[in-house]
Amino acid sequence: MLLLAVDTSGKQGSIALARCGPERACEVIEVTALSGGTFSAELVPQIAALVGKHGFSKGDIGALAVVSGPGSFTGLRIGLAVVKALAEVLAKPIAAVSLLEALASASRLQGRVLAALDAGRGEVFLGEYDVASAGAGVIRERLVTRDRWLESAADGAIVTPDNSLAETARAKGLEVEEIDRPRSDVIAQLGWRKIVSGETVFPEALEASYVGRSEAELFVKGN
Repeated sequence: MLLLAVDTSGKQGSIALARCGPERACEVIEVTALSGGTFSAELVPQIAALVGKHGFSKGDIGALAVVSGPGSFTGLRIGLAVVKALAEVLAKPIAAVSLLEALASASRLQGRVLAALDAGRGEVFLGEYDVASAGAGVIRERLVTRDRWLESAADGAIVTPDNSLAETARAKGLEVEEIDRPRSDVIAQLGWRKIVSGETVFPEALEASYVGRSEAELFVKGN
């Protein structure tokens, strides 16, 4: 099955095309980078170009995966809107993937893992997971202050793409793995696992997850 994965949650984004089988593994065909600030104009043409480049049409897409948050308010809305529209037209399943879950899954860590992302304004997006070879089971995701985010880290290792968070944790003597922010190829793999497990979302139910921030707050304060 052909799977399209979309990530527009950050300053930069990406899309991936993958060929997925009946098991949980996917062969990633290609990843295409997206420039931040131009998602609204770039996303649909880039999807069409990527699919066409490999001899497919949009009708060949059998499933979709998308980052549902946390991240940029505007970026998330653009990515989700495009995926919703494609899923409705094609009548195909959607897997919503947390960027925090992608971080935990992309690390080499096992057991209790805390995925941390700088949320700006003195805050941190924090996800707690039980990570095993089969994937990451979510314990909870929340927004915490930068002054207090390490209070939850005593019993687990930390994974983050943010150097400042990594350095703060290392200074406290904590186990830290600093990795690159996951791209949409990671989202494709996680999304396919969810689809195989039946964890899919109807287009009308697909919503952004801001992990502790209301839409009203985001509109007032910006990203």
